Amino acid sequence: MAGGVERKMGGTDQVQAIIEPALESMGYELVRVAMFGKDQPTLQIMAERSDHGDMTVEDCAEISRAVSAILDVEDPIPGTYTLEVSSPGIDRPLTRAGDYERFKGHEAKVETRDPLDGRRRFKGVLAGLSEDGGAALVAVDDTGETVAIPLAMIARAKLVLTDALIAANDR
Repeated sequence: MAGGVERKMGGTDQVQAIIEPALESMGYELVRVAMFGKDQPTLQIMAERSDHGDMTVEDCAEISRAVSAILDVEDPIPGTYTLEVSSPGIDRPLTRAGDYERFKGHEAKVETRDPLDGRRRFKGVLAGLSEDGGAALVAVDDTGETVAIPLAMIARAKLVLTDALIAANDR
């Protein structure tokens, strides 16, 4: 990341809306669209296979070709930028509600936009979603209590690389 800071631009929502149907028809799920950097911006498209199988370099190349063609026609981002297509990796970001259920039992770091009960950073084991699906449940390491973090409040969340996560990924 340029400067170490993720910039969410208005254009990334538009890019997501434009490319997501094409990726789904190709057998992929869009994980994240982000724009990084200022002077030489990079548009990052993070995707995974719909069957949650391993992403290959060929998968990323296929996505890159398709996305490039779509963005050349639609032109949602002014100026020049570098397109980067990648898989989410093992210690992936958690960007969709279903991620909190899918990775239940694994350690994660969650940061909120605004303080929740006096804090913005939570680290602990994912316990899925609340009954109504509107909050991620995290058994917080330092307190032992399970905290319901409203999905709308989450600024960033990602899995923590642990032996258990690596073992689960090898299956």
